[in-house]
Amino acid sequence: MLVSAKEMLTKAKAGHYAVGQFNINNLEWTKSILLTAEELKSPVILGVSEGAGKYMCGFKTVAAMVKAMIEELNITVPVALHLDHGTYEGAKKCIEAGFSSVMFDGSHYPIEENIEKTKELVAICNEKGLSLEAEVGAIGGEEDGVIGSGEVADPDECKRIADLGVTMLAAGIGNIHGKYPENWAGLRFDVLAAIQEKTGTMPLVLHGGTGIPADMIQKAISLGVSKINVNTECQLSFAAATRAYIEAGKDLQGKGFDPRKLLAPGAQAICDTVKEKMELFGSVGKA
Repeated sequence: MLVSAKEMLTKAKAGHYAVGQFNINNLEWTKSILLTAEELKSPVILGVSEGAGKYMCGFKTVAAMVKAMIEELNITVPVALHLDHGTYEGAKKCIEAGFSSVMFDGSHYPIEENIEKTKELVAICNEKGLSLEAEVGAIGGEEDGVIGSGEVADPDECKRIADLGVTMLAAGIGNIHGKYPENWAGLRFDVLAAIQEKTGTMPLVLHGGTGIPADMIQKAISLGVSKINVNTECQLSFAAATRAYIEAGKDLQGKGFDPRKLLAPGAQAICDTVKEKMELFGSVGKA
């Protein structure tokens, strides 16, 4: 069954490791991530963007698929189904559809409006036993049509949002979605430390986990990051493995394409990527 992300992230914060959020885009991705989490006995968060949800025939379809897959695959580790960078309206739809966790990205609103909308969603999620992620300071880059300017969050504004009772807080600290440019200045650990001081035991979230050096990941975890999002790296590994399979001509069956064989190398690449990240985040064996 699906669970709120609250307990797994509270344990991660106390244990100085991070739970990985891996975005799903289809059945193969979902299956690969769940099987890897079960193999490694790691809690996991399945992220779904609004665009991916639409592609997979709606949030109700996604929730039903994930719940059935957990049962059929005998998954025993904690799994949260989480809306990633959700709008106010999208968060409400996912709550109705059966998600166990949602993110409301109000970072593009003035802080007072972000607080007002977040406060309403906190009340709804508390009533239903769901976890809620909020954001302060837009994450740079573009992911699934969501564009952020890369603002650095104000620690005082982070405290105001955290005090509303959200489960976890994403704060911009120089991280971006997608590939990091060569001239990237790195994470603002001074800002992260200030946010940690202001928010105390609140689990912090690092978006844009692809491409951040391992030492920066580990330092971020030491400063309170308890959830790290990975999407681009899975996309790249899936695409590369699928492309190599096609170029090798192995997909030609004489009678046409077999999609199960065509997608198998990409699915394995997802497994390998997720395993590497879970080991880096320190969540192996923490279920």
